[in-house]
Amino acid sequence: MWQNLRRMAGYYKPYMGTFLLDMFFAFLASIIALVIPLAVRYITSNLADMGTDEAVRNVIRIGIVLVVLVIIQFFSNYYITNFGHVMGAKMEYDMRAEIFAHYQKLSFSFYDEQKVGQLMSRITNDLFDISELLHHGPENIAISLIKLIGAFIILSNISGYLTLAAFILVPLMFVYAFILNKKMKRAFKNNRVKIADINTQIEDNLSGIRVVKSFANEEIEKEKFKEGNDGFLKAKRNSYFYMGFYNSGMTAFTMLINVVVIITGGILMAKGLVPVADFVAFLLYINIFTDPIKTLIDFTEQFQNGYSGFERFVEILSIEPDIEDKEGAVPLTNVRGDITFDDVSFKYKDTAHRVLRHINLSVPAGSYVALVGSSGGGKTTLCSLIPRFYEVTKGSIRIDGKDIRDVTLQSLRENIGIVQQDVYLFAGTVYDNIRYGKANATREEIIEAAKLANAHDFIMELPNGYDTDIGQRGVKLSGGQKQRLSIARVFLKNPPILIFDEATSALDNESENIVKESLERLASNRTTLVIAHRLSTIRNAQRILVLTEHGIEETGTHDELMAKDGIYAQLYRWTK
Repeated sequence: MWQNLRRMAGYYKPYMGTFLLDMFFAFLASIIALVIPLAVRYITSNLADMGTDEAVRNVIRIGIVLVVLVIIQFFSNYYITNFGHVMGAKMEYDMRAEIFAHYQKLSFSFYDEQKVGQLMSRITNDLFDISELLHHGPENIAISLIKLIGAFIILSNISGYLTLAAFILVPLMFVYAFILNKKMKRAFKNNRVKIADINTQIEDNLSGIRVVKSFANEEIEKEKFKEGNDGFLKAKRNSYFYMGFYNSGMTAFTMLINVVVIITGGILMAKGLVPVADFVAFLLYINIFTDPIKTLIDFTEQFQNGYSGFERFVEILSIEPDIEDKEGAVPLTNVRGDITFDDVSFKYKDTAHRVLRHINLSVPAGSYVALVGSSGGGKTTLCSLIPRFYEVTKGSIRIDGKDIRDVTLQSLRENIGIVQQDVYLFAGTVYDNIRYGKANATREEIIEAAKLANAHDFIMELPNGYDTDIGQRGVKLSGGQKQRLSIARVFLKNPPILIFDEATSALDNESENIVKESLERLASNRTTLVIAHRLSTIRNAQRILVLTEHGIEETGTHDELMAKDGIYAQLYRWTK
């Protein structure tokens, strides 16, 4: 916990000037709050012995001083509320940027095991609560301690007996708070998990809403959501159960302190040991004394929320990327496109089964190689190893003779273009989605890429041409249109190595022919690996590899493999 708190404190460093001023004004506002009861005590104690004119003059002077103090307190509170909150927002900004950048470093292996809703919850709800704690936490503690200590000193000077009576219950109050605090912390941490589960369920439902409606399963989805929502409510009830005991207990203790002081003060006044003016001032300070206790009650809930969120934040940041640049990695430049697999084996983390076994393969620069085989044979996995989306378990992969682990990830992936079956388009315009292939591309380059991908004509028929908004994930476009935009994106990138992962398998015949023409144009003079289920689409490949769980079992041209009448021939006849 102390290690996490020290780490949390590190986020104040860039804003130390603002933070110190925030603390100064919090101190100033607290001191002013302590002064007002002293003015009341002075008036009730001394003015009765003065003449009318003198008493009025003194009251006016005191009034002027108090108004000046109120103005100072106003500006102090304004700074705390305005600039203090902005400081908290800036720290939230820094943490959000940090965790988002960390998300970008993590490999496919991490995302294979995570839910998007859970990750979203860590970057939204958790960070808001953390920033609220970072802003209000030190400020609330400072104000509370100043008021408590200041009130204690002043109370001691007024009456030792009354002070003893006021503080006699404080140790019991803190023991009570400590016990309830531990229970609340566990409950609030559980709340975090439950709300993240709900976010996951919502994200999953909304992303798949078309599937939900096509099966008329809205009621089933409502039931699934209800189950998660019930779990969240149960967790909330548990946390509020303890919070109820905590808040009501602390309020009861503060009231008991007042009761004890009133009873003790009444007895002492009856015996002439405490003047009436001192008793009135003491009661006013008791309220100042109990007010920070209430603030600390609120802070406790805020701390539980913020700290449990920070624990989840640190949990993500502590995950080391399993694929990153090694020390001394160099950029991959002047790429020809020779690809070599040298005794490559691979298995996923969560399975002992090897997906690829002892793959030895040489793909010369500029060649067109097709990968075929039954589902689960490792075709997509093999291609995913080239840009290091996953790391080989054994062996090595080389591009132009350089081990891909010895070059920088950015330069490696900049030289590889991927066209997948499941096209992902970002929310925005057609123009923005094509430009994703090259951020600094000119409009002329983007239009040229669209023409090469056979996309220009349909784009110009859209309501706003290249500036047409295509909706979330490109829902306003057909499958063939989306695929041609993804091809245009790769044309703009202009990489020497291409990977087509079943890029036409989900299209109708007309769209497939248009996309196939675009792909063939894109593949010209580039090293190209094609994963295909429709074997008729790769008959012209220079080499076809048949990949099974045992490795590469057959290799050759279409005619050679048909003549061999082996696995490929059977697959071809079956899919024809």
